Amino acid sequence: MSTKARAKPIAFWNRKDESTTLMNEVGLAQLRSLVPPGRRLLGLDVGAKTIGLALSDVSWSVASPVRTLSRTRLASDREALRALASELEVGGLVIGLPVEMNGREGRRCQSVRQFARNLGTALHLPTAFWDERLSTAAVERLLIGEADLSRARRREVVDRAAAAWILQGALDAIKHARPPTENPE
Repeated sequence: MSTKARAKPIAFWNRKDESTTLMNEVGLAQLRSLVPPGRRLLGLDVGAKTIGLALSDVSWSVASPVRTLSRTRLASDREALRALASELEVGGLVIGLPVEMNGREGRRCQSVRQFARNLGTALHLPTAFWDERLSTAAVERLLIGEADLSRARRREVVDRAAAAWILQGALDAIKHARPPTENPE
Protein backbone atom coordinates (compact mmCIF):
# COMPACT_ATOMS: atom_id res chain seq x y z
CA MET A 1 0.00 0.00 0.00
CA SER A 2 1.22 3.45 -0.85
CA THR A 3 2.53 5.66 1.93
CA LYS A 4 0.83 8.64 0.28
CA ALA A 5 -2.12 10.03 2.21
CA ARG A 6 -5.51 9.02 0.89
CA ALA A 7 -8.79 10.89 0.99
CA LYS A 8 -10.76 9.79 3.97
CA PRO A 9 -14.27 8.88 2.87
CA ILE A 10 -17.04 10.58 4.76
CA ALA A 11 -20.26 8.62 5.10
CA PHE A 12 -23.61 10.33 4.62
CA TRP A 13 -26.89 8.69 5.42
CA ASN A 14 -29.57 9.07 2.75
CA ARG A 15 -33.02 9.26 4.34
CA LYS A 16 -34.90 8.44 1.13
CA ASP A 17 -33.50 4.96 0.62
CA GLU A 18 -31.74 4.52 3.96
CA SER A 19 -28.42 3.93 2.26
CA THR A 20 -24.99 5.29 3.01
CA THR A 21 -23.10 7.31 0.41
CA LEU A 22 -19.35 7.78 0.54
CA MET A 23 -17.76 11.04 -0.49
CA ASN A 24 -14.09 11.93 -0.47
CA GLU A 25 -14.53 15.39 1.06
CA VAL A 26 -11.24 16.85 2.22
CA GLY A 27 -9.90 20.17 3.35
CA LEU A 28 -8.34 22.40 0.72
CA ALA A 29 -4.90 21.97 2.32
CA GLN A 30 -5.11 18.19 1.92
CA LEU A 31 -5.62 18.22 -1.85
CA ARG A 32 -1.91 18.56 -2.70
CA SER A 33 -1.04 15.35 -0.86
CA LEU A 34 -4.04 13.41 -2.21
CA VAL A 35 -3.85 14.25 -5.90
CA PRO A 36 -1.20 12.37 -7.90
CA PRO A 37 1.51 14.52 -9.53
CA GLY A 38 0.65 15.67 -13.04
CA ARG A 39 -3.09 15.67 -12.38
CA ARG A 40 -5.27 18.75 -12.59
CA LEU A 41 -8.04 20.17 -10.46
CA LEU A 42 -11.51 20.67 -11.89
CA GLY A 43 -13.47 23.62 -10.52
CA LEU A 44 -17.26 23.52 -10.48
CA ASP A 45 -19.77 26.33 -10.13
CA VAL A 46 -22.96 24.34 -9.53
CA GLY A 47 -26.19 26.14 -10.35
CA ALA A 48 -29.78 25.01 -10.66
CA LYS A 49 -29.69 24.97 -14.48
CA THR A 50 -25.99 24.86 -15.36
CA ILE A 51 -22.59 23.76 -14.08
CA GLY A 52 -19.67 26.00 -14.92
CA LEU A 53 -16.37 24.15 -15.28
CA ALA A 54 -12.78 25.34 -15.03
CA LEU A 55 -9.50 23.44 -15.15
CA SER A 56 -6.16 24.07 -13.51
CA ASP A 57 -2.84 23.55 -15.21
CA VAL A 58 -0.72 20.64 -13.92
CA SER A 59 1.34 22.96 -11.72
CA TRP A 60 -1.84 24.28 -10.04
CA SER A 61 -0.99 27.90 -10.86
CA VAL A 62 -3.68 29.00 -13.30
CA ALA A 63 -7.38 28.22 -13.65
CA SER A 64 -8.96 28.41 -17.09
CA PRO A 65 -12.65 28.31 -17.99
CA VAL A 66 -13.49 25.09 -19.83
CA ARG A 67 -17.20 24.87 -20.55
CA THR A 68 -20.70 25.10 -19.20
CA LEU A 69 -22.85 22.02 -18.84
CA SER A 70 -26.61 22.35 -18.99
CA ARG A 71 -28.00 20.31 -16.15
CA THR A 72 -30.32 17.48 -17.04
CA ARG A 73 -30.79 14.33 -15.01
CA LEU A 74 -28.32 13.57 -12.23
CA ALA A 75 -27.15 10.37 -13.92
CA SER A 76 -26.42 12.26 -17.16
CA ASP A 77 -24.63 15.07 -15.32
CA ARG A 78 -22.51 12.56 -13.40
CA GLU A 79 -21.59 10.66 -16.55
CA ALA A 80 -20.65 13.84 -18.43
CA LEU A 81 -18.45 14.99 -15.53
CA ARG A 82 -16.90 11.52 -15.12
CA ALA A 83 -15.98 11.41 -18.82
CA LEU A 84 -14.61 14.95 -18.74
CA ALA A 85 -12.57 14.28 -15.61
CA SER A 86 -11.06 11.19 -17.22
CA GLU A 87 -10.33 12.96 -20.51
CA LEU A 88 -8.70 15.97 -18.82
CA GLU A 89 -6.70 13.89 -16.31
CA VAL A 90 -8.40 15.40 -13.28
CA GLY A 91 -7.17 14.28 -9.87
CA GLY A 92 -9.40 16.36 -7.59
CA LEU A 93 -12.37 18.69 -7.47
CA VAL A 94 -12.94 22.16 -6.06
CA ILE A 95 -16.63 22.96 -5.79
CA GLY A 96 -17.90 26.46 -5.14
CA LEU A 97 -20.03 26.63 -2.01
CA PRO A 98 -22.65 29.42 -2.14
CA VAL A 99 -22.35 30.58 1.46
CA GLU A 100 -24.76 33.35 2.44
CA MET A 101 -23.38 36.83 3.03
CA ASN A 102 -23.71 36.36 6.80
CA GLY A 103 -21.51 33.26 6.63
CA ARG A 104 -24.27 30.72 7.10
CA GLU A 105 -24.90 27.74 4.88
CA GLY A 106 -28.44 27.94 3.55
CA ARG A 107 -30.49 25.82 1.18
CA ARG A 108 -28.25 26.47 -1.81
CA CYS A 109 -25.26 25.14 0.13
CA GLN A 110 -27.22 22.06 1.10
CA SER A 111 -28.13 21.52 -2.55
CA VAL A 112 -24.50 21.86 -3.68
CA ARG A 113 -23.28 19.53 -0.93
CA GLN A 114 -25.91 16.95 -1.95
CA PHE A 115 -24.82 17.27 -5.58
CA ALA A 116 -21.20 16.72 -4.49
CA ARG A 117 -22.19 13.61 -2.51
CA ASN A 118 -24.03 12.25 -5.53
CA LEU A 119 -21.09 13.09 -7.78
CA GLY A 120 -18.67 11.40 -5.38
CA THR A 121 -20.19 8.00 -6.04
CA ALA A 122 -19.25 8.30 -9.73
CA LEU A 123 -15.91 10.12 -9.65
CA HIS A 124 -14.17 8.90 -6.48
CA LEU A 125 -11.96 12.00 -6.39
CA PRO A 126 -10.91 14.07 -3.39
CA THR A 127 -13.29 17.01 -3.22
CA ALA A 128 -12.81 20.34 -1.46
CA PHE A 129 -15.25 23.21 -1.16
CA TRP A 130 -14.41 26.88 -1.68
CA ASP A 131 -16.50 29.82 -0.52
CA GLU A 132 -17.84 31.34 -3.72
CA ARG A 133 -19.56 34.40 -2.28
CA LEU A 134 -19.89 37.13 -4.90
CA SER A 135 -17.94 35.17 -7.54
CA THR A 136 -20.67 35.50 -10.17
CA ALA A 137 -21.14 39.19 -9.38
CA ALA A 138 -17.38 39.80 -9.66
CA VAL A 139 -17.20 37.95 -12.96
CA GLU A 140 -20.25 39.83 -14.29
CA ARG A 141 -18.57 43.16 -13.45
CA LEU A 142 -15.40 42.02 -15.18
CA LEU A 143 -17.26 40.86 -18.28
CA ILE A 144 -19.21 44.13 -18.50
CA GLY A 145 -16.43 46.54 -17.59
CA GLU A 146 -13.29 45.11 -19.15
CA ALA A 147 -14.54 42.67 -21.76
CA ASP A 148 -17.55 44.77 -22.78
CA LEU A 149 -19.59 41.67 -23.59
CA SER A 150 -23.23 41.81 -24.56
CA ARG A 151 -25.81 40.36 -22.20
CA ALA A 152 -26.31 37.30 -24.43
CA ARG A 153 -22.57 36.61 -24.64
CA ARG A 154 -22.15 37.12 -20.87
CA ARG A 155 -24.88 34.55 -20.26
CA GLU A 156 -22.88 32.05 -22.34
CA VAL A 157 -19.60 32.48 -20.45
CA VAL A 158 -20.47 33.63 -16.92
CA ASP A 159 -20.79 30.16 -15.35
CA ARG A 160 -17.47 28.84 -16.61
CA ALA A 161 -15.80 32.16 -15.82
CA ALA A 162 -17.22 31.96 -12.26
CA ALA A 163 -15.87 28.39 -11.99
CA ALA A 164 -12.43 29.71 -13.01
CA TRP A 165 -12.73 32.51 -10.41
CA ILE A 166 -13.58 29.92 -7.73
CA LEU A 167 -10.80 27.55 -8.76
CA GLN A 168 -8.23 30.35 -8.99
CA GLY A 169 -9.10 31.45 -5.45
CA ALA A 170 -8.58 27.91 -4.21
CA LEU A 171 -5.30 27.54 -6.14
CA ASP A 172 -4.01 30.80 -4.66
CA ALA A 173 -4.96 29.64 -1.16
CA ILE A 174 -3.19 26.31 -1.69
CA LYS A 175 -0.11 28.09 -3.04
CA HIS A 176 0.09 30.44 -0.06
CA ALA A 177 -0.80 27.87 2.59
CA ARG A 178 1.95 26.97 4.96
CA PRO A 179 2.93 23.33 4.99
CA PRO A 180 2.09 21.62 8.27
CA THR A 181 4.91 21.91 10.78
CA GLU A 182 6.59 18.71 11.77
CA ASN A 183 6.34 17.64 15.36
CA PRO A 184 9.94 17.41 16.69
CA GLU A 185 9.23 14.68 19.26
